[in-house]
Amino acid sequence: MLPLSDGLPARRFPLVNVSLIVANFAVWLFYELPHLRSAVFHASFYPCTVTNACHGPEPWGVSWITAMFLHGSWGHILGNMVFLAVFGKNVEDALGRIGYLAFYFAGGFVAMMTQTLMTLVAGNAAEARVPNLGASGAIAAVLGAYFVLYPNSTVLGLIVIFPVRISAWFFLGFWFLYQLFEANFGLFGANANGGGVAFFAHVGGFIFGVIVARVLSGVGRIARQDDTVALRAPA
Repeated sequence: MLPLSDGLPARRFPLVNVSLIVANFAVWLFYELPHLRSAVFHASFYPCTVTNACHGPEPWGVSWITAMFLHGSWGHILGNMVFLAVFGKNVEDALGRIGYLAFYFAGGFVAMMTQTLMTLVAGNAAEARVPNLGASGAIAAVLGAYFVLYPNSTVLGLIVIFPVRISAWFFLGFWFLYQLFEANFGLFGANANGGGVAFFAHVGGFIFGVIVARVLSGVGRIARQDDTVALRAPA
């Protein structure tokens, strides 16, 4: 199912979310498309670099960031950016611009490290050398936060070509269960032109988003949509 809208307009222009989308497309159009394979090779994240079992083109402390802005195909980037456009604007509303930017990168890091841990523990040496790339780990964190903050919203989406309306709670809950199902069947890499972000990254990112949203709402920094107090961004 492809989400088209959640029916919740942003309270103010989602500057950070739009900037992230623009940055992803800029990297795709001007850096990757001219030399896709070499771009994927040089700027992706390699799990084996964390344990020094191999040496990547960039240190892993840098490549986990660059890999978040890489994509392997038009379908890869368009799918990711649709999810980010639909759900990210409202999470930015809740967290505030600075908080959302920090949350996005932290979610991407946790997602990448979750995938790395599972690959190093349960995978083999060849899998640890597969380049990982894509924004979907960070976007999974956004989805996790949305799942907590806006459970009562209604998602308009497409199943193949058929439009449907479904609760965000069901849509995102099903999305997470699907990622968990695929991860547990050992699909360590969703490869696209030699690299990809795996299902364990989606699982780790989503859980991170849920935890952060629950903690922040628990201490009163943000409120869920179904609460009586309006959503408020940190000062």
